[in-house]
Amino acid sequence: MQHEIVEKNVGLMIALIALVISVAGLVEIVPLMFQAQAITPSPGIKPYSALRLAGRDIYVREGCYNCHSQMIRPFRAETERYGHYSLAGESVYDRPFQWGSKRTGPDLARVGLRYTDLWHYTHLMNPRDVVPDSIMPAYPWLAKRMVDGKLVQKKMRILKWLGDPYTDKQIADAPKAVAGKTEMDALIAYLQGLGTDLRNKR
Repeated sequence: MQHEIVEKNVGLMIALIALVISVAGLVEIVPLMFQAQAITPSPGIKPYSALRLAGRDIYVREGCYNCHSQMIRPFRAETERYGHYSLAGESVYDRPFQWGSKRTGPDLARVGLRYTDLWHYTHLMNPRDVVPDSIMPAYPWLAKRMVDGKLVQKKMRILKWLGDPYTDKQIADAPKAVAGKTEMDALIAYLQGLGTDLRNKR
């Protein structure tokens, strides 16, 4: 009988669904906020430089995460192909983190320094020039758009307020660090850094 009452009352059903989702979300998320491995950076992991931070935001803006995960699972098939499995401490400074399992393209967690800057540039301008069967779209406009130094500086201030250990000097120097850089430069800098901080410490 109670089941019928819920089914016939749409408002009540929506409220109960929202309640269940909220409780389930809290049960999943809140404990992670207090686990040391989730809030303590792995050795060698530092906040993004101004240029890499700009590149990461471009990566998110362009939806690269829709086809590329950054989560190598602890299975032999994955570690042999991509490298050491991903650690929670690698993503401490990522908001939002780029984990996931969608792989239309390869996982990028360890792509840093596997290819040259020129390879990445060519790949982003027209992926089929380096991977003939690629279905990845081209991003030529990134080579024409300039990075906004003031915006990067503002983001670094906010991230410092959220707990990222940026110094006042790093924030003050941000506009100069990205001066004259295109969005293509920034995205390549971000990609070239993926996995390198951890690799250098292992």
